[in-house]
Amino acid sequence: MISGISAAGTPVRQASLRQHNLRLVLAQIALSSPQSRADVAAATGLTRATVSTLVDDLVSGRLLREVSPAPRSGAGRPGVGLVLNDADGPAGLGLEINVDYLAACVLDLAGAVRHREIQPGDRRGDSPARVLAAAATLAERARLAAEDQGLTIAGTAVAVPGLVSPDGTIRLAPNLGWRDVDASGFTPGPLTVENEANLAAIGELHHGSPAGSASFLYVSGEIGIGAGIVLHGSLFRGARGWSGELGHVAVDPDGPACRCGAHGCLEQYAGQEALLPPGSTVGDLAARASSGDAAALDRLSAAASALGVTIAGVINLLDVDTVVLGGIYAPLAPWLSPGIEAQIASRVLTAGWSPVHVRPAGLGSDAAVVGAAGAIIRAVHEEPAAWLVETSPGTP
Repeated sequence: MISGISAAGTPVRQASLRQHNLRLVLAQIALSSPQSRADVAAATGLTRATVSTLVDDLVSGRLLREVSPAPRSGAGRPGVGLVLNDADGPAGLGLEINVDYLAACVLDLAGAVRHREIQPGDRRGDSPARVLAAAATLAERARLAAEDQGLTIAGTAVAVPGLVSPDGTIRLAPNLGWRDVDASGFTPGPLTVENEANLAAIGELHHGSPAGSASFLYVSGEIGIGAGIVLHGSLFRGARGWSGELGHVAVDPDGPACRCGAHGCLEQYAGQEALLPPGSTVGDLAARASSGDAAALDRLSAAASALGVTIAGVINLLDVDTVVLGGIYAPLAPWLSPGIEAQIASRVLTAGWSPVHVRPAGLGSDAAVVGAAGAIIRAVHEEPAAWLVETSPGTP
């Protein structure tokens, strides 16, 4: 934590201290609200004069808004309450491009969903340009919905089922048939492109189950299978950012051919196409399993076994204490979890004294698109000074 500035008091150091203090004040109000300026000063250790100046900047920049006086237990006149500006402040736009649907979501600064749209449709035969154009149309509708509510889109994050370079190039998305696709600039404003399982894991961490672990494996089940790895509250990306391709771990090297070019990948045993008969839905499979249909239960049991073997290997390597089942696995968790847990119990060395919890994602199938929108909101929380610069009257 920055405690002060050097005796030289250079403009750079002063700017850095202001950025830190803006972040500190915004984070304090995000913890609980409404709070008064005096409450914030007491909680942060900043002087009341400093807090007052910072709050004025945050209010004028539409990151905070003033409400009726905050309640207080002591004597004296209550101060004006401060809350995150969920009325006419910044918002995050999340998009998800997947094999059989597109999705859009808008979150306000407080993390509430203000718009959500899902557009079903098989995209495997479409060109990247056509898919990105459809996603841009979805994004524009979301942007207009946000503006109708007084919100301003601060940026867009896009979740895709594949390997994404730091510059946003989609290097490989086997199930879409994409390779080296430049997704930059397909929609206006700041744009980030990220692997869907990574964004889903972050979405679950920040917006999912309130009692969630800080170290978990998020398993995203769709046509493909991805994984987001969260360790001690931070996303683990690997040395080059390619971590989490769980669906291409080999279950049987002599197994069926996979779209990636290898054989026996987990996706061939537990992906959506392995689980669902042609023309059926996840709801159909769940209904048949609930009624005791033997064929449905056999499909789920086989998928759970393959998932469990693969997940157990990850747990032995990374020592996570929780497995979160997302995507189509979330509604199928009642039938998948027992088989996964059985494999973990028999294959994870520490399972006898350090059990691993398997649970469905709190966000269900929305985890990736909510995580995408949430990534934009967290960027505003982490760098409020950047937003204030963008929205200042003198900014071009």
